[in-house]
Amino acid sequence: MKIALVQAALEWENPNANRMMFETKIKEIDLAVELIILPEMFSTGFTMNPATQAETMTGDTVKWMQDLAKSRNCAFTGSLVIQENNNFYNRMLFVFPTGEIETYDKRHLFTLAGEEKVYTAGSQKVIVDYLGWKICLQVCYDLRFPVFSRNTENYDLLLYVANWPEKRVLAWDSLLRARAIENLCYVAAVNRVGQDANDLHYNGHSQVVAPLGDYVVSPQTDEAVFVTDLDLQLVQSTRQQFNFLNDGDAFEIKF
Repeated sequence: MKIALVQAALEWENPNANRMMFETKIKEIDLAVELIILPEMFSTGFTMNPATQAETMTGDTVKWMQDLAKSRNCAFTGSLVIQENNNFYNRMLFVFPTGEIETYDKRHLFTLAGEEKVYTAGSQKVIVDYLGWKICLQVCYDLRFPVFSRNTENYDLLLYVANWPEKRVLAWDSLLRARAIENLCYVAAVNRVGQDANDLHYNGHSQVVAPLGDYVVSPQTDEAVFVTDLDLQLVQSTRQQFNFLNDGDAFEIKF
């Protein structure tokens, strides 16, 4: 599967400007790409103002993702602020080329920023099936909680979208490689760059890690689009050679 990671600076709480910026970058991506990954809260930045920034599942940004997916015959994913049933969610959307959508609501809310005070936590782990791949959806702070992402579903690709500040980027780099190694899967992670209204600086380090921890796309700090190929046979052969997943502990996550 050919994927593209879009590492970009975001305009604070300006969905229209961010959609236009991403659309310009997406137009330059090879039409052979089958999955395009955008950052966490890609339309607004990591805002704690959902009352003024939230959209619905029939809103402009969701429709924009659907239109792009259909026109390019490509899947899109990223998270945005969604209001539903009087709650606000940091919701990751996986939009198929047909325009159909599967969603994952961020489970682990970032208490250091007060995210849990204004957003509702998700209540389930989500695995999507796409082009023969089983893909696990995760958002930013979820990265610090390996029990939640533990590969009990035999997924092939673990996706993280984030607004992860530069001052904690060592943890980002270290934990992404750990998630790939412990789950014997690819990890693809997209972070933003630039500075937000809270004076937090982001230096990207979007990356793709192979099942044994080797970099397929190494961390970089520039605003850029990174395109690479993932090999499902590599995942399968790695697990045949190293059957570590078979020796894992049995457990159940209670929400």
